[in-house]
Amino acid sequence: MEQHIARILSQLPGWSAERAVVTPLQGGITNQNYRVDIDGASFVLRVGGKGTHLLGIDRERESICSTLASQAGVAPRVLYFLPGEDALVTRFVTGTAITPESAAQPRTLGRIVASMQRYHAGPDFPGTFSPFATVRNYHQLALHYGVVFPDTLPRVFALMTRIEEALGPVQQSKPCHNDLLASNFIDDGATIWIIDWEYAGMGDPFFDLGNFAVNQSLDAEGCELLLHYYFGEAREADMAHLHLMRLGSDLRESFWGFLQLGISELDFDYREYAHHHLNRFLHNIESSPFEQWLEDIKR
Repeated sequence: MEQHIARILSQLPGWSAERAVVTPLQGGITNQNYRVDIDGASFVLRVGGKGTHLLGIDRERESICSTLASQAGVAPRVLYFLPGEDALVTRFVTGTAITPESAAQPRTLGRIVASMQRYHAGPDFPGTFSPFATVRNYHQLALHYGVVFPDTLPRVFALMTRIEEALGPVQQSKPCHNDLLASNFIDDGATIWIIDWEYAGMGDPFFDLGNFAVNQSLDAEGCELLLHYYFGEAREADMAHLHLMRLGSDLRESFWGFLQLGISELDFDYREYAHHHLNRFLHNIESSPFEQWLEDIKR
């Protein structure tokens, strides 16, 4: 067992490294995650990655948002938070992993939306989130760490400004997850559980919808069904809002990748990740009725 994991376990009441079976969980590209089996029960130990505070992650805020989401019945119960170790312990949820393809299936999509609605309607989260402010912050920090950006950057920022200005008057403020990858959903047959609340905060619920839609590669029919499940109808202005936040999500992901290039020590191709999302943002601008979406929002 790694020494720092043993140290963390020794700080948890009634736990010890000698009695625990610790298994690394695969898939994370920001933190280190482990399954811990002890005394017949299973838990997840999540240890924050180096420099993640630069990504806007506040571990105490994450623990509070996770707890509130757990109380809403959509996140695993939080047992312990060790601020000095950036360590969070939650119950291990046994269930089926959800893929982007399965998430787009109507029945599963409806159940995912039901989970989203539960925390959107819950108590306020600490902190705030804006994809546009996040992009600007990531950009400045990445420059500080010597990251080189592509020549398309001025056009990217000009397009982002137009999106941000269009959405300004219509944005709401609700508890949001802000990182709705398929890997953050677990289906136990009764509930769609949502994990990884490190970017959670008060923000526009349309970012959650757009972030989910682009991460699952929902087509036009899937986006319409998503809005029908959420609102009971798919209005033009809401569809435009959804698609503009899809674009905002790719921007956030891209600049997150660029910043990780400068600060992360994990073995992951952040350069390819950053360019993939930036190129997809530009492609989706060029291949979509972008100007029409801006007009629909104004109306």
